[in-house]
Amino acid sequence: MAEPDTAPAAAPVVAPAAAPVAKRPRGRTALLLVAAAVLGIAGGTAVGYDVQAERAPTPLPALSQPDLAYPAKALPPGRAPDPLPASQDRRVRSDGDLRKLIADRPAGWSDDGNSVLGFGDGWLDVDVYARSFEEEGSMYEYFLQAGIRRVASAAWKRGQHRTTETYLVQFGSTTFQGAKDYAEAQLRYMPGAEIGVGYNGGVIKGSGNGRYCVYEVDRKPGRLPSYHARATVYRGDIVADIHVYDTAPISKKDIRTLAERQLERL
Repeated sequence: MAEPDTAPAAAPVVAPAAAPVAKRPRGRTALLLVAAAVLGIAGGTAVGYDVQAERAPTPLPALSQPDLAYPAKALPPGRAPDPLPASQDRRVRSDGDLRKLIADRPAGWSDDGNSVLGFGDGWLDVDVYARSFEEEGSMYEYFLQAGIRRVASAAWKRGQHRTTETYLVQFGSTTFQGAKDYAEAQLRYMPGAEIGVGYNGGVIKGSGNGRYCVYEVDRKPGRLPSYHARATVYRGDIVADIHVYDTAPISKKDIRTLAERQLERL
């Protein structure tokens, strides 16, 4: 039988108490140091003001510098700058008659007075434009929130069945990037959102952001086949949206040519 362990338990280790810190008496030396510090601060501040007063004033930058523009050639010394000509000032073009930015009607085409949207004088109300979408109520609300400004349009026809519709959709200057967001959203709905195998379209040359495509033919019993091609591109605050419809196949060249001609006007 094992003997019980009778060894005394080890005494608990007690951390030593922190030594009290004695307060240093505030004598004459401490007062002299405080006085010297105060004099040093006051003297440094006075010298700083004196140096600053001798310096020439530094002009502040302008609070806002929107849309800086420069003439094509440098001006001679001492001559005041003239207003930019319309050919160089894009704001003059985009803030003018938006209808004039629609590309000219191609040869062989005529105005389509039977367009279902009723183009009239070339201006299109936002609610009427929204009707061209399946979810017209949602699109109308989207346009208002995106700060849509105005819509110009044109409709042409060639032969018996081929028609084309061009829309220029301009957005206002808000924190919401209306033109960019709207164009990119529409591009995502186009077939083959990512250009690759099976994509029946391409990039609009010179745009950097626009594309064109030819949709799959829509066949329904008792009706002629329906072909549709579309091109979408934006530049600045304007989106160009072009559609071609026909009962016969539409080539990529047909829609690409219309898109490139329209881009030249923006």
